Amino acid sequence: MPVSSSNTIKLPAPVNDGNMSVEKALAGRRSVREFKDAPLDIAEVSQLLWAAQGITDPDGFRTAPSAGALYPLEVYVAAGNVKGLTPGIYKYKPVDHELTPVKAGDARAALSDAALGQSAIKDGAVVIIIAGVFERTTVKYPAGEKYVHMEAGHSAQNVYLQAHALGLGTVAVGAFYDDAVKKAAGMSENERPLYLMPVGRPA
Repeated sequence: MPVSSSNTIKLPAPVNDGNMSVEKALAGRRSVREFKDAPLDIAEVSQLLWAAQGITDPDGFRTAPSAGALYPLEVYVAAGNVKGLTPGIYKYKPVDHELTPVKAGDARAALSDAALGQSAIKDGAVVIIIAGVFERTTVKYPAGEKYVHMEAGHSAQNVYLQAHALGLGTVAVGAFYDDAVKKAAGMSENERPLYLMPVGRPA
């Protein structure tokens, strides 16, 4: 059932200086498809979302580069097993580093069905969903659709590296039915899903 969008959840502040170098994260990054049945902390979810699209500059620049700083990406998280976060679909708001509830209930199984039954999606503690609003970029750039796909790749790699640095695992999933993902996540009509990224503790 829908949840009131007024009940925003302020996330813990992201950490800007972790224990793993970017070189070690790059060397160790792998796709992980098997997860323990173990929860994530809300601080870990906060860090992952910040890595995907967090604000890193007073002028509003973010962790991932964006053509013309137009920021066409929208990031959702399907929480299923997170300490301090009720199962449901939430939308990440980078400017205030907070979550807005979209739909109540654990959507991981529905997202797995939308992704041709891939088990990693229902087994991860959360699923990060990266979507694009193409019009934000195409209004300025004729080749803007390509730029949105490039930006989604930047964001997904950030999630990969951050997950590894936290001792977590993820995998980028692109095989899914768009309409089914949109329905499961409660997306707006103008948002197109580009990635599903289940995240959990590696088995």
